[in-house]
Amino acid sequence: MNQEEKFQKLWERVQKLKDNKTLDLSMEEDLSLAVMNLVSLEEHFFFTGKKTGKEDYFDLLAEVREIRKELLGRLVSKHEGETWCISKHLLAASMRLMEVGTKLFSDGKKEEAKKTFDQAYHVYSLFWGLRLKLLDLGEVKAIGDEQLNRHDKKGEKTPWTTQDIVDKLVDCCKE
Repeated sequence: MNQEEKFQKLWERVQKLKDNKTLDLSMEEDLSLAVMNLVSLEEHFFFTGKKTGKEDYFDLLAEVREIRKELLGRLVSKHEGETWCISKHLLAASMRLMEVGTKLFSDGKKEEAKKTFDQAYHVYSLFWGLRLKLLDLGEVKAIGDEQLNRHDKKGEKTPWTTQDIVDKLVDCCKE
């Protein structure tokens, strides 16, 4: 399929999404912004708990996390692989970039702020591309059970290093 045909298929999918009366993207955009703020609250409760030594902040973090998980579930109900976690991190990164851009702007660094705002919007757009299944993931290939990732050429049952073990065991995407 050539580029023009790919674009046409993508355009048709976008049009179907626009015509779908059951999909309220303005509400979902508000929901995505709420999730961004909840992720930020989780971070703030964590750091406040550590800085003050008051463990009650961790209880608040846990409450906010449960709300964030529920709301993110409304946006990313059916996910494959790590799309849940990817979505959370795309939203969190977008929010942080917006905050950095705002600080740069208020410091008079308008060109740097503009670039940061552009990056924030690009990351936010990646979230929506993933959420609405507009990204072409056809080139993504499954990796073998013995491989750590697509770059792992060792998948020949060679002994794992400590880093290999940690890479396999540590999974931030299990909520």
